[in-house]
Amino acid sequence: MKLFLKFDYTTVCNRVIEEQLKMFNFKYQQTAFGEIELLEKVTSKQLQEFNSSIENYGISLIEDSKKIMVQKIKDVIRDMVLNKENDVIVKTSVFLSEKLNHNYSYLSNLFSEVTYTSIENYVILQKIEYTKTLLVKQDLSLTEIAYKLNYSSVAHLSKQFKNTTGITPSAFQRIVAKRKESHLQ
Repeated sequence: MKLFLKFDYTTVCNRVIEEQLKMFNFKYQQTAFGEIELLEKVTSKQLQEFNSSIENYGISLIEDSKKIMVQKIKDVIRDMVLNKENDVIVKTSVFLSEKLNHNYSYLSNLFSEVTYTSIENYVILQKIEYTKTLLVKQDLSLTEIAYKLNYSSVAHLSKQFKNTTGITPSAFQRIVAKRKESHLQ
């Protein structure tokens, strides 16, 4: 028997971090997603043990300032894609600059330097991953998904989906349906 789960990455990550911080008796304040301010001094040994503990969940401390900023960029992009409000369409460059208080040129160059890809490509990948989730978990048409993700047309979304995954959205839906069907037998 297979179980199909729906979960919210943000909630899961926040709960894991919260439980781990409490387990280590750290006094803390969450200042942003993926950003914690420790309110008391801790030893480097405590930080190493904490890092080892959270690595079991696929989470790790980031110490390199460039990597920290890139992670912030990724978090803002994920938030932008997952929580997009349709009534206000803002360019990614403006959104990132405002959220992170940095010039977009600086953010773009840093992101490319550290990840070897562009912010634009990362946004597309996040939108396609979210599209796959919506196709599997929600009962939304491709037209509704294109609207939700602020695509200019269904054709534009379909083209990016195919360029990214190698298959069309409808082929993806058929594959998922067949897998579900075969697991039920």
